Amino acid sequence: MKLGISFANSGKFSQPELLAELVRNCERLGIESIWTVEHVVIPQPHMPYPGSRDGQMPGGDDVPIPDPLIPLAYAAAISSRLRLSTGVVILPQRHPLYLAKQLATLDVLSNGRMLLGIGSGWMKEEFESLQIPFNSRGARTDESIQAIRTLWREPVASFHGKHFHFDKVKSYPKPIQKQGIPIHVGGHSPAAARRAGRYGDGFFPTVTDPQRLSELFAIVRDEAKKAGRDPGAIEFSAMAPKIESARRLRDIGVSRVIVAPPSADPARLRSGLERIVDQLAAI
Repeated sequence: MKLGISFANSGKFSQPELLAELVRNCERLGIESIWTVEHVVIPQPHMPYPGSRDGQMPGGDDVPIPDPLIPLAYAAAISSRLRLSTGVVILPQRHPLYLAKQLATLDVLSNGRMLLGIGSGWMKEEFESLQIPFNSRGARTDESIQAIRTLWREPVASFHGKHFHFDKVKSYPKPIQKQGIPIHVGGHSPAAARRAGRYGDGFFPTVTDPQRLSELFAIVRDEAKKAGRDPGAIEFSAMAPKIESARRLRDIGVSRVIVAPPSADPARLRSGLERIVDQLAAI
């Protein structure tokens, strides 16, 4: 089972010394991937965070959240095997022409180690700050996935949608990965699961309950069949609040578990990562 480390760019890991410590230890221990998070701004006040009981974001509103892509370029320079992923980029807030170029550049710099985790976003006030319609975020997300893949695939690319439109453009470099950078759809709603079935190379829901995950995975597989895709080709990832839960997650089809860094203290980070790797190997 693959192991990923989330929140690789937030909080104290926004500092280069601790990020480097995380990257080098993940590389040393054979951990598969690191995952960065995104919020461009945190408006005050904002709607409750749907992923916690108290409505508070992880780390609170004052936690540093650097851009998710720039730390991955830093990580690429000090590693050679570690996969680099966003978990997640808020896709409808970014223009596909820019994002496709940024991601292809990272794929080249990392020699083909990029993954793209995407979400449609939850914070209405953040969209309002960016002057992007909140209610159209799902449609913008679907179009953006298609537009980005067109830019990666075609020597001269055109895309004509409701929200994004470009005609006969060249975008180089292309990703090193021949099929393009894998796109993993984040989220915990049926809409996110359907999006993963229609367009995703993977699905990364933000829930941990195995029963709920099984229900979402079934939606993904059903939607993939409707779209004429192979459901077995879609990779399932899941957060593991405790590494002991990985066995049950594996039994429902999860191939990658993602956990938060065990500590922000360098010594405890090293020993904690070693313990997690050992525990996962024993499952």
